[in-house]
This record gives sequence, structure tokens and C-alpha cells, in this order.
Amino acid sequence: MKRSVLMAALGLALSVGGAGAQSFERNIMTGGPQGTYIKIGRDIAALGAECGLNLNVVESAGSLENFVGVRNRRNTQFGIVQSDVLEYLKTFEANDPEVQKAVKGVRIMFPLYNEEIHVLARKDIAGMKDLAGKRIAVGKKDSGTFLTATLVMDILQVKAGERLDINPDEALPKLLSGEIDAFFYVAGAPASLFTGNTIDKAKFHLLPITEAPLLATYTPSRIEPGTYSFQDQPVDLVAVKAVMMTYDYDIKRNAYHRDSCKTVADFSSLILSGLGKLKTTGHPKWKTVDLTALPPGWQVGVCVKAGMALDYKPACKPVSGNAAGSTADDTNEEYLDLLKQRLQQ
Repeated sequence: MKRSVLMAALGLALSVGGAGAQSFERNIMTGGPQGTYIKIGRDIAALGAECGLNLNVVESAGSLENFVGVRNRRNTQFGIVQSDVLEYLKTFEANDPEVQKAVKGVRIMFPLYNEEIHVLARKDIAGMKDLAGKRIAVGKKDSGTFLTATLVMDILQVKAGERLDINPDEALPKLLSGEIDAFFYVAGAPASLFTGNTIDKAKFHLLPITEAPLLATYTPSRIEPGTYSFQDQPVDLVAVKAVMMTYDYDIKRNAYHRDSCKTVADFSSLILSGLGKLKTTGHPKWKTVDLTALPPGWQVGVCVKAGMALDYKPACKPVSGNAAGSTADDTNEEYLDLLKQRLQQ
């Protein structure tokens, strides 16, 4: 990723503290209208609605915008992002104080599921190396698909003939009409973009992604036969972890931070209590969620752990009093202990 693109996305990491002057809202940044993120966000919002807690589900371009949104956007306590977004910022921009300022305070709420890296291409393109010199859509510049496509092609040293920074829903018709040769789409399978559109299996297929250099960053995965109408055979590829992120709010700072910490604790408790229902009635990806699978580099937020306590009760109606305290330690051991206790109930 070009540094100018990164800094434009980060917007110099403005403070979240300025939201206090606005009326309090709860928001979660998700993704595009056909993506998995927005459906996961709606599932979480439905849990809140049952408790009388309104959570607005906000469409976005994806992971980078969501990362910045939790840091900068008023009344935005949650975002769904790819785990390699944080890894990229911490690893490749480690010497940039502005980037590190943006990273500071960002926390994981829960790990969610693996997101498969789909590369839909013309049938005559056999593998990733064959993308060299081709016309490839890599996602909008502030999306997780763009970030992952950039990293994957960089690792494999594949140089496109032409890169188009457009969303997958814009890329699909261009591929079908022959204007481009392939496009990247990072989304949990089954991705509705592929299930809701007619794709000729004689002309297009998903590329296998099995190159060894990618396994240091991504997780091996498989899309089973019949997941999509154009796919008769299993496809081995790689995946990145989707995580629900939040911020380590300081309840001593101001009312906004106190209310936001309470919101994080409430939804932490609601998701744990409602996980069974989410696996049964929510998006199919909930069935694969493993809350113990914390990705490297992420720390669990204090407000998250407060809501995981056995005696915690979500504020299903407006209540007075202070939100959860912020004196707990900064390790993930407490999170795992609390998780074990809650899931054994």
C-alpha cells in the first residue's frame, strides 16, 4: 500500500474524545450492502434491540474505513475489520508516530470467523502467478480487500498490468463483460455477491491460493463444492480472520467515554449470552466463530472484559451510575478465563 493512501485513510488519527458534545448514539461500522460484515452487524444489532438498546449498523468501504471510524467517528464504538489491518499498520508503519497514535487504544472485542480470499477470474487463468500482466480489480483504497490484495500480490511478487481500485460489486459486471480479467473479494463464504448473481462456470472460476509464502500471514481454508452455483469442485485457498474491534475507553475522561464503555460492556455480555441464538438464526458464519481464537497482536479491551463477568447485567433500560471500571490488567488471560466461565454456564 502506498503511504499516501494509508495516511489519507487514517486522517491523522483525530481523537475520539470530541464526541461528548453530541447526543449519545451506538454505532457499528460494517461493510457494503451485499457483504458479510453488514449481516453480522445486523445480527448484533438485533440482540441489542431485544434488550432495548439501539445499535445503528453503518455501511462502509470496509476494514480501513472501519478502523479509522472507531478512532475518529462520533458515537462509533464498534467496527468489523480484518485482523491483518492492524498487523499491517504495526509492522510496516512501526516508525511512523502518526500511525502509531492511530493504533494506540484500539482493542479487540471478539474474534469472529475466517474470511476467505476469493479471486474470481477467467477460466484460462489457472493460478495466482498467471495474474501477472492482467487487468485486476483490488477493491476500494480504504477497504480490507484492497489491503489484502496488495499484501498478497506483494508477497507473491505478482505485478498486474492494470489495477482498478473499485469495489467487488462494481468489479463483477466488468469481469462478466470482459473489461477486466479477475478481481479480489475478501468475504466470508458464502458471499452473497456470488450467490445472488449468475456466473457462467464455463467461463469463470475461483483461483486456488496455496502458495507457501502466504501461510506465514494467512490461514489455509477451503470452499466446499456447491458453495456457489459455478463451483463443482473444492477450492483450496487462504483466509484472514475477521474481528469485532472497539476502543479502550477511559471512564475517568468524560461522559462520552463512560457511556461508550458501558455500551461495549453491554454488547459484550449480550453476544456471549446470545451466541447460541446467533449460531442458530444468524449468518452462517456464526457457526464457525471461535471466541478463543484471538489473532496475534490484538489485546482485549477492559470494557469488554467488564461485560464478560458472571454477575454483569446489561442496561436494557437507561440507568444511572458509573460504567464498568478500568483497573483490570492488560493481558488476554483474564479474557480467556472469563470466556471459559461464561460458556460453561
